[in-house]
Amino acid sequence: MFEQLLLFVIALIANLFSAFSGGGAGLIQLPVLIFLGLPYAVALATHKVATVALGIGATLRHLREGGLQGGFVLLLLGAGLPGVVTGAGLILEVPERLAEIALGLLTMSLGLYSWRNPGLGLATRPTHRTPGGYALGGLVLFLIGILNGSLASGTGLFVTLWLVRWFGLDYRRAVAYTLILVGLFWNGAGALTLGWLSRIHWAWLPALLAGSILGGYGGAHLAITKGNRAIKRAYELITLLVGLALVFHA
Repeated sequence: MFEQLLLFVIALIANLFSAFSGGGAGLIQLPVLIFLGLPYAVALATHKVATVALGIGATLRHLREGGLQGGFVLLLLGAGLPGVVTGAGLILEVPERLAEIALGLLTMSLGLYSWRNPGLGLATRPTHRTPGGYALGGLVLFLIGILNGSLASGTGLFVTLWLVRWFGLDYRRAVAYTLILVGLFWNGAGALTLGWLSRIHWAWLPALLAGSILGGYGGAHLAITKGNRAIKRAYELITLLVGLALVFHA
């Protein structure tokens, strides 16, 4: 009972912050699963299933606001899902320590880049809405999908900033796309692939799923009500923490 309560609290906190800032649930949740005794691949697969519930909770809140564009939905799914499946298949072949250090440094650079650009993501400024712009944007989303399938911590943050920087979305709208499409569909595909290649620790999932749904809904509500500037600051803080955690863990 204590173990289930601990897992619920950890999932609630991790997914509350993740839904507010646009990613980073793995900063807290994945290391806890490993600390409690799961092998990395099993912990990653279990975490992926739990973060699908984050997507469900966030979707329930964001869909009340509306505003998702079909073109972006198809782009994120068509470009990202093949990358996720590819990354999940490669995870057993990649040196974990090297990958975590590289990802950690890159994640910290995202936060520093956002911090160095004060006006970034505070308002929608459509850019690169051409066939070439969508093609390059989709290629980068495919590469992020590979990272998402193989490393849990922080890849949603990459999608959020890419949507802001390349396509000119504001942070609130970018976070909505990330939580619904990455949280629900990318992580769902990753969970299925990793569950097939490894295994899922089903006994811990009820507490993780409950915490993820509630945290996802609560974080999405905060993101909608607090506005772009608060989301931007939360994004910058979470990227720095995720990056540092990955480097020190490695």
